[in-house]
Amino acid sequence: MREGSLEAPVRHPIDWQSPEFWDEAKLDKELRRAFDICHGCRRCFNLCDSFPRLFDLVDASADELEGVKSSDFKSVVDACTLCDMCFLTKCPYVPPHEFNLDFPHLMVRARAVQARKEGVPFGVKQITETDRNGKIGCSMSGLANWAGKRGNALTRPAMEGILGLHPDAELPAFAPATLERQAARAKPSRNPAAPAAKAGRKAAVFATCFANYNATAIGMAALDVLAKNGVETELVYPGCCGMPQLEQGDLARVTEAAKTAAAAFKSWIEKGYDVVSLTPSCSLMMKFEWPLIVPGNDPALADVKKLAAATFDISEYVVDLAKRHGIAPGMKPLPGDVFMHVACHSRAQNFGQKGVEMLRLIPEAKIQVAERCSGHGGSFGVMKGTFEVALKVGRPVARQAAEKKAAFVVSECPLARDHIVQGAEKLDEDSGPVENARHPIELLARAYRG
Repeated sequence: MREGSLEAPVRHPIDWQSPEFWDEAKLDKELRRAFDICHGCRRCFNLCDSFPRLFDLVDASADELEGVKSSDFKSVVDACTLCDMCFLTKCPYVPPHEFNLDFPHLMVRARAVQARKEGVPFGVKQITETDRNGKIGCSMSGLANWAGKRGNALTRPAMEGILGLHPDAELPAFAPATLERQAARAKPSRNPAAPAAKAGRKAAVFATCFANYNATAIGMAALDVLAKNGVETELVYPGCCGMPQLEQGDLARVTEAAKTAAAAFKSWIEKGYDVVSLTPSCSLMMKFEWPLIVPGNDPALADVKKLAAATFDISEYVVDLAKRHGIAPGMKPLPGDVFMHVACHSRAQNFGQKGVEMLRLIPEAKIQVAERCSGHGGSFGVMKGTFEVALKVGRPVARQAAEKKAAFVVSECPLARDHIVQGAEKLDEDSGPVENARHPIELLARAYRG
């Protein structure tokens, strides 16, 4: 293996059940080995705040990395948003290179060790309980959305003090009814004349926590588009994919989420259903992270791998339908241009710009593409200590959105999209979208409605 080789990167399983994984001395040795490689290379200087923090630590030390205290590494670890862009787009030393560098998974290990030793901060732990919060929030959506609104002088200071949320961070609103309930009441009728219907395409749609509790329009749009294209669908939601817990290094929770989902989807896969995820972070977890996290000696790993092989991101799936069978007719042009943000977790799936390809199925679509980090990174984008940094990281793409003044601003990551819109607002530019569409699948559904 040579630097700059065209060989595909390889990821190794995360052996979190090994005692060596939790050994602090061995972790420190590995951090120093990796950081020494990183500061000598510096190709990732513009990806996120982890690398500038690392390089500043080294540059301020008289003895380079040897003079940096291990306790100072925490700031580098905390700034990683697990976007995977360093591993997939920049680093020349990923395996099978002999340096065997996997920066994001090393950050996961460091957080796991830190969480076991010190615990996860109270505020972060509470906001990452997405299923609990979603059920409560949807059951009292009016009150919850009032409390979470920016500028609420009564509740937002309390959230800042108790949970550590930044008072100006835009928080996701809760839907008055979950996607599961909405789909049960008004499931779209399948078009039996569509090409994919004749091919017998069937899909078990993973609702995802964000589409189920917050942005239900994404899920209803996906079901509508799939129905228009003759796909037989079932909405399945066994629980959150565990990405919020992965960010905190809780690998046991992620393993349980993977096993629960694999069991829930097993019968659908056996009946010939594809699995379609509505958000790229969840697709990434299901396809790539779960098979590396569930221990090799766990009997459920076989089902987890089958689920990974059967999973599509929604944009990827619609493009697959179009290429293999042809897209159902009936779409009308949109009333304006589209600013399309290609999310990091879409790029990390290594399937190309599927969201852009999907939008180009719309007649006369005018699409402006941005392939830069939004800066959001889950809880990183809303916490008091990191909100301003997240805005700084996402400022280039926010500036692009503000300058383009497109009618629609969308991203396959709906949280990234909202972060971009808020970042554009802070530039004092009039860049608000005509409609509150977050995900490109919503624009396809709109095009079908005419």
